[in-house]
Amino acid sequence: MEFINTFAGSPLNRMGNERRNKQWLKEEINGAATCFLPMWQLRALMMPGDNLRIGWCRKEDVQRFLNQGATTLLLGQINGVSHFAIDVSSAGSHRKDAPLQEYGKWVDVRSAAASCSGGDAAILAQARSMLDWHARHGFCSVCGKPSEMGEAGYSRKCEDEDCGAMHFPRTDPVTIMLVLDSERCLLGRQRIFAPNSYSALAGFMEPGETIEETVRREVFEEAGIKVGDVRYIFSQPWPFPSSLMMGCFATAETTEINVDPEELEEARWFSRDEVHDMVNSWQDQSRLRMPAPLAIAHQLAQAWLRGD
Repeated sequence: MEFINTFAGSPLNRMGNERRNKQWLKEEINGAATCFLPMWQLRALMMPGDNLRIGWCRKEDVQRFLNQGATTLLLGQINGVSHFAIDVSSAGSHRKDAPLQEYGKWVDVRSAAASCSGGDAAILAQARSMLDWHARHGFCSVCGKPSEMGEAGYSRKCEDEDCGAMHFPRTDPVTIMLVLDSERCLLGRQRIFAPNSYSALAGFMEPGETIEETVRREVFEEAGIKVGDVRYIFSQPWPFPSSLMMGCFATAETTEINVDPEELEEARWFSRDEVHDMVNSWQDQSRLRMPAPLAIAHQLAQAWLRGD
């Protein structure tokens, strides 16, 4: 089995065929056991405790938002029970005015993912990305007319009959790579990084590129290093707003660093021992460190240290 990064490994059956059936959807949204995940300003309703849990609500808890036409989309089913996400952002613009606080607390998805189960984190990623996409795509990109949601949230269609353009949620592919030179790896830092923080290089794919081509282009543009062999390791959904991080190892063919200051503040070669210390010091701002374990850069470094 593949390694499961944070935000992956959802327990949901997404019901890809059934969600096209409007009658089935109507029955499910009115089901006695149906669960709703409220999202307010892209924060999730979470139940506090030693570990956060999603604050699932019943239909009667969110009925007023359903009556107001709040964006509601199917996440999928668990053990035959349908689970929906509902955007309740229309109720109060400040945290003190946020709704449903008697059921839990509102937590941003990245913070919640650090202290909830892997399954809940994956559900939060799906809900956040999908609701954010709908909030940004209320109008047709072809003709500018309003669009309406279809397929339980997995499409939008232009309401203008002469246009009728279909739109689908997008995922932006990003390569993130450890560039390797025998027992060393290349890490970089941007100006916005916290003190002493370094990470793997990364960049968005461009049209007409393969994963391998993107890795080679991005590494050369950012650090001036030429890369040969590229090996895919694993991936991670990253719902901020809707990326897919594709983790790779890349073999360096040159080692002289020439940093693009528009992209990086610094790039350095680090030894295996240094990287070992950095992944174990991610909470200590006084030491050289890598991102937290929920980030794919951390897990790529761990995979290299294991010899994967």
